[in-house]
This record gives sequence, structure tokens and C-alpha cells, in this order.
Amino acid sequence: MAYLNQNYLKLRAGYLFPEIARRVKTFCDAHPEPAQRLIRCGIGDVTEPLPSAVRTAMHAAVDELGTRETFRGYGPEQGYEFLRHAIAENDYRARGIAIDNDEIFVSDGSKCDCGSILDILGDNNRIAVMDPVYPVYVDTNVMAGHTGEANASGAYDGLLYLPCTEANGFVADVPTEIADVIYLCFPNNPTGSVATRAQLEAWVAYALKHGSLLLFDAAYEAYISDPEIPHSIYEIPGAKECAIEFRSFSKNGGFTGTRCAFTVVPKALQGRTKSGDTHPLHPLWNRRMSTKFNGVPYIVQRGAEALYSEQGRTEVQALLSHYMGNAALLRQAALDVGLSVWGGINAPYLWVRTPPQTSSWQMFDRLLHETNVVITPGSGFGSAGEGYFRISAFNSRQAVEEVASRLRAMAW
Repeated sequence: MAYLNQNYLKLRAGYLFPEIARRVKTFCDAHPEPAQRLIRCGIGDVTEPLPSAVRTAMHAAVDELGTRETFRGYGPEQGYEFLRHAIAENDYRARGIAIDNDEIFVSDGSKCDCGSILDILGDNNRIAVMDPVYPVYVDTNVMAGHTGEANASGAYDGLLYLPCTEANGFVADVPTEIADVIYLCFPNNPTGSVATRAQLEAWVAYALKHGSLLLFDAAYEAYISDPEIPHSIYEIPGAKECAIEFRSFSKNGGFTGTRCAFTVVPKALQGRTKSGDTHPLHPLWNRRMSTKFNGVPYIVQRGAEALYSEQGRTEVQALLSHYMGNAALLRQAALDVGLSVWGGINAPYLWVRTPPQTSSWQMFDRLLHETNVVITPGSGFGSAGEGYFRISAFNSRQAVEEVASRLRAMAW
């Protein structure tokens, strides 16, 4: 009989979103008529069609694969040069950030990369995570054996939790302790908070001082509208020596089902061995991708490239405006009924405090049963998320207007 990776047995219950799906299915099976009115504002999945520019590019790519002369088989594991160039040129060099094409690694999702990055990191790092936090950061470290057991509140021994509270605007303070690897997510999932330039400068200074690695998840950067808020960690001097950045086409281009993202690993970035030697991380990640990944399909990469065309940019902006318009409607409805709300301004998520004496999961059940609306309980993002819930703005305008109406009609 094969031995197990027993670290998986440390995981608490199920992953957050499958647990939500289980509870929703139970409700729908027991209440067929209310189930027909169900509106999902929980998982952050997009609802609007792929941009026309993307579809046109994908159709053309399919036709290319239909003739021997233009057919393509295996592509480069790191991504086709046309897409790596488009990313580096438009997302970085156009903003004055010197990122080379070969520092871009195209993948099938930031979620995957946030977990897979652990393949090139040692098992003796002190890991720091924001709390509340995107569950993937924590769970993948548990799976990799980087933690002890979970305590009664769900926190894992061995992780350094960085509290994100109303007092600090849900932006973690630089710790007094030394962490080797720090996960940062801005605009933040789940709270919708953003970090100022000064706050990111403090994090980069900390990382450079202590030789720490920042894992910067910028999957929602396209939703930033405030010109003073950085879109990339590399806007901060010195960040290329201490940070890896994750980005995605899921939420700006509607690629949640199409799957395309990228990770930036600067060649200046170094790590150390147990003996104290230093080595660049870039060739290690390149080797990992070459060994464990066969690349994103050519058709999908051509679609992603089209997002940078003039038509693609216009259509992306329309999608962003649509979802942020939804966020504004939901935010106003929550404020109108007296709830305390954060986010929904530079991010498509609203972070809402539950009414007094109401837990996060109690709020989930109450909204599900009384309004037939699905939200995400804050406690699913960590112990500091207890007493809050997340509302996603990813939906049709008609559905969001209905949710706003149901919230206002509810007895608070």
C-alpha cells in the first residue's frame, strides 16, 4: 500500500468554495422554488462574454491549426514569444518598468502559480500571510509540509499571520519578526483593500533588509482606478531584487474558463541554500515550468494577445466598468441598510461587517435562506475574517440590481 502525503490530513474541512457549493446544493435540493431565485455573489467568477477581439483572434488561431503549413503542436512551456513580448511591453515597459520578455512565464492561472512557486523554495522558510487571506496561500503551504497542525481557530502552527483589520485599513503592517517568504495580495482578495506606494515601499525595504521574498499577487490590478495606487510591485525601486509578481487574464479579460495568466520572475532575484550560497530563482522556475508544464494552448495565447490590441483594450475597459458599476450598486445598497463596508472602489469585492452577534457562516445561511443570495463568509479566509462577509461584483447588471433590492428589503 502506498504511503500518503500526510500533510493533506492537516487541512481543515474542505476548501472554502467547494464547502459553499455543498451548502448551496443542500439548500437547493430542499427548497426547489427558492432555488430558482438563487443569485450567486460568492465565488469571484466572471459572467460576461469574452471580448469580441479575443474571439476573433481565437477563431483565426483555430483556422491556423487547420492546415499543415500553419499547424502548431507543442509550444514553448514558458509561453509564446508574441504573448511574452505583449505583456512585457504593455504592462511593464510602457509604464517605465524594465522587465525583459523572458522574465515573463505564461501559465494557466495565478492560483496554480501561487501554489506551484513552492516547488522552487525550501522547506525551512518562515512563511508570512495576511489574515484574512486567499485560502490557496495557506493550504498549499500546509500541503507542502511547511506548517504544523491547525489550532481551534483554524490558524496553522509555523505560519506568521499578519492581521488585516479595520484599524490598519485591512493592509498588513510590516512585522517586527523576520519572515523569509511573504504573500501580499493587492487589490486584496477578499477585503478589496489596496496598498499605497508608501506601504509597498515599506514592504520592499523590509524584504531587502532581511533578504525576504515577496510573493505579490496582482490578479486584480486592472480594477485600480486611483492614479496614486501602484499597479505593480515593480513600480517600487528595488522590488526586482526581492519580489515575484503573479497576474491573470481571468478577471480583466474574462478568462476564468479559458485559463491564461503569467508570473514575473526577475533575473536579479536571488535565493539561498542551507549552506548560505546564493542562486538566481529565474532558472529554477524556468526548469520547473519546462519539467512540469506543457504550456498554455496556442489558441488561448492568441486570445490573450488580442486583449492588448486597440479593440481589446476598449472591450476590457467596458468589462471593468461593468463590474465596477455592479460594485458601486452593491456598496450603496449595503450602506443604505446601515452595514459597514470596505472595498468596491479599486476592487470588485466588498468586505462587509456582519450585524452584531452574527457569525460569518450565520450571515451566509441567513442571506441564503432569506434572500436566496450566496455570499462568501469571511471566516473562510482566516480567523481575522470572522465577523465579515465578502460580496462579489461579478454578475450581470440585472442580477446585481435584484440583489441590491433584496438587501434593502431585508429586516436588518
